[in-house]
Amino acid sequence: MNIPSDLKYTKDHEWVKIEGDVATVGITDFAQSELGDIVYVEVETVDETLDKDEVFGTVEAVKTVSDLFLPLSGEIIEFNESLEDEPEKVNSDPYGDGWMVKIKVNNASEVEELMNDADYKALIGA
Repeated sequence: MNIPSDLKYTKDHEWVKIEGDVATVGITDFAQSELGDIVYVEVETVDETLDKDEVFGTVEAVKTVSDLFLPLSGEIIEFNESLEDEPEKVNSDPYGDGWMVKIKVNNASEVEELMNDADYKALIGA
């Protein structure tokens, strides 16, 4: 199970990479393996400002559809449009080419509420 130490994590199995006031968000290796083959990623919230824990999109696998929850309050400034044609990137490279959205973070203090890699490993029993 790949859980990079330089990222932050949520209880909803999303990872967050902070670069200045922009956060890149995707789902973890654990989440994609639990979901199985991902066939569709839908994000219709680009250019919207949402609160932490609001649903910003969905990820559809062969057997299920799961909501995606925003890990930090902010404006969704970019969607990884390559996922429209190649949603399987979320399975093959969840921390790289499989990223989902970029957020302009409104409240930097919320970052402190996210889990580090050790906390996330404990959550999933890794």
